[in-house]
Amino acid sequence: ARAGRSASRPATKAPSSRAAAAVAFAYAAIGKPYVWGATGPGSFDCSGLTQAAWSAAGVSLPRTTYTQINAGQRVPRSQLAPGDLVFFYSGISHVGIYVGDGKMIHAPRTGTNVRIAPIDQMPFAGATRPV
Repeated sequence: ARAGRSASRPATKAPSSRAAAAVAFAYAAIGKPYVWGATGPGSFDCSGLTQAAWSAAGVSLPRTTYTQINAGQRVPRSQLAPGDLVFFYSGISHVGIYVGDGKMIHAPRTGTNVRIAPIDQMPFAGATRPV
């Protein structure tokens, strides 16, 4: 019999140690409040979270969602891997960090906390792999 997967950590492996470090940072941020313009460590907005996660992995990303989509190699949805940045809405107005199994960690909006969510809950606009 195969051991069951942990409910909190997807089994999908990150493509690099840097991606794994970014994902680990995002997991540690779960529960912290969304604050517009915040870049951590106590609170985040969506692009502040992704920027801080990749910064913890030694990779510098631009500050805004709209500029982060061009900060790496574009990845088709079918090839998403943990650590990839996932973008939503036609105006590229929201970003999260993919963690595997169709899920991301993101800072949704004012009045909410950083959380895990399915990437299907918003209109997918594209993905980028920072390294």
